[in-house]
Amino acid sequence: MTPSTIDLFILTFNCAKNLINVAVWAAHLKAALSAQGVGQGNCHTLPDVVVFSLQEVAPLAYSFIGPYFLTTYYARYADALNLAAGQLLEEANEEYGTSSDGVGGDPYKLIRAKNVGMTAILLFARDPSKIQQIEEAECGFGAADMGNKGAVGLRVTWKDVVDGNDKTITTTTEQAKTTELTFVASHLAAMEWNVNKRNANWRSIVSGLTFANPRDILPAGEFPSQNRAARLTPDRSGAGDTAPVPRTQDSSSANAEGNIDLTYGNGDGDSDTQPLLNNPRPSASHESTLQQISIFKSTSHLFLAGDLNYRIDTTTPPPLATYPSFDPSSGNHFSHFLPRDQLTQEREAGRTMHGLSEAPITFGPTYKYDVHPAEGGAANEEAVKRGDKVNGVPEVPWRFASHRWPGWCDRVLYLDVPPWVTTTEPKQPEAERKKVKVEVEVYDSLPVVETSDHRPVFFRAKVPVLGEEEMRLPLVSEGEGEREAEAEEEWKKDPRVSMPVAVDVHAWERRAAARRKEVVVGWTAFIWSTKDGALVLVTLLVMGVGSWWLLRGW
Repeated sequence: MTPSTIDLFILTFNCAKNLINVAVWAAHLKAALSAQGVGQGNCHTLPDVVVFSLQEVAPLAYSFIGPYFLTTYYARYADALNLAAGQLLEEANEEYGTSSDGVGGDPYKLIRAKNVGMTAILLFARDPSKIQQIEEAECGFGAADMGNKGAVGLRVTWKDVVDGNDKTITTTTEQAKTTELTFVASHLAAMEWNVNKRNANWRSIVSGLTFANPRDILPAGEFPSQNRAARLTPDRSGAGDTAPVPRTQDSSSANAEGNIDLTYGNGDGDSDTQPLLNNPRPSASHESTLQQISIFKSTSHLFLAGDLNYRIDTTTPPPLATYPSFDPSSGNHFSHFLPRDQLTQEREAGRTMHGLSEAPITFGPTYKYDVHPAEGGAANEEAVKRGDKVNGVPEVPWRFASHRWPGWCDRVLYLDVPPWVTTTEPKQPEAERKKVKVEVEVYDSLPVVETSDHRPVFFRAKVPVLGEEEMRLPLVSEGEGEREAEAEEEWKKDPRVSMPVAVDVHAWERRAAARRKEVVVGWTAFIWSTKDGALVLVTLLVMGVGSWWLLRGW
């Protein structure tokens, strides 16, 4: 039986620490929400769930202090989303005479906003009653595990609800059906040469982004101690601005042809061939328990979106370099640069994003844009002079920054439905079985906006509502055919069955310690680097001097 689906929309954007223009964003979001892709059916249908993955959402001081200072930034995204959605509902009502559900009120409600440093995730829903449970997770990649770079996650339980009454949509039983959705927003290490750093950041997400404290999950008395080497793990943020020189491995690492391999790194042992964690791997009896609090929970869908920062080269571009063109007839069309994409190369080599899928990329590079360049230097100068508009908004003049290779930094990936899930009974002939998949309908980018050097990227898909029993790996019974046994061996390669990196049971407590440091750093930066902080400092000084003068007079 074919399961019901969740209409999911995800957008990722590097905000460059700026507030957005609500009207401009609403116009672009309206176009994205009505974009017709593979399904050809989104024109006036709003998604059930909307997730925004935001990087550099606000200045470091505000981000490190916490949610209070981020409310203003979050509110603009909520306003833009609801403005766009409201306009689409009104147009549908006028054109088709459909119900004006949501008109006169906000079509979407912000269910949860969560940040780790400057990376945030916003979760919106059309019907909040369908979100039954929410869990949070976070990890930092910066110095001392702080969140100048990092990842933040939300895990929700979705429950099918019809007209306010709990009913299953796909069966005739009275019990409602639920499914779990895991969303991860991330900002990985920057710079062209930091491929290994980005891969290490991903492994930190797998090992350290947990939705509960492992100490609370493992049996009492069986929590492993943390060795000294693990506490001294070097910073893997990859935030350095100096390009490392290629280093030659010793003769023992020569490849089969006798050639010496060149690897890039920062001299701190960050090669992908070295283990990320110094902590011992949990015992086999605990691994399955810990996996249930990781991003690879065996019964959950998984979506990852963010500024993943993978580039198309390990060095900066030379003088007079040729940059991608958006002209399909050009020999330098961006499609010719796409095979150089580091993320695709690393993912296919099994060094990052294990098990994740990505829809075909048909849009141009999303980074790095020089907005409003000097007169005469814009790549779209003619369109700007003509007064061309995109989604009703005047085109923003731009060109690619000369000191960075343009790249597809901003991405959305997903873990597809397990291969053992079908719409029929497993014992039916394979030819009669139909695999259940996440059906991607649209994967595209938005136009350049004035407030950032990145273009936003959005993703829309139909996600099947599958319960725990449907998602769980079936056992191949003794006596079943050799074909089924071979299928089971293939299934074990799925990261929900065999995690690529063990859960780091100490990451949760290290992150808690890092959060305390962030608060100190945030308030220090707020006082000394912001106008509001300076005002607070001056006010305190005036009050202090005034109090001293009054007390002296007594």
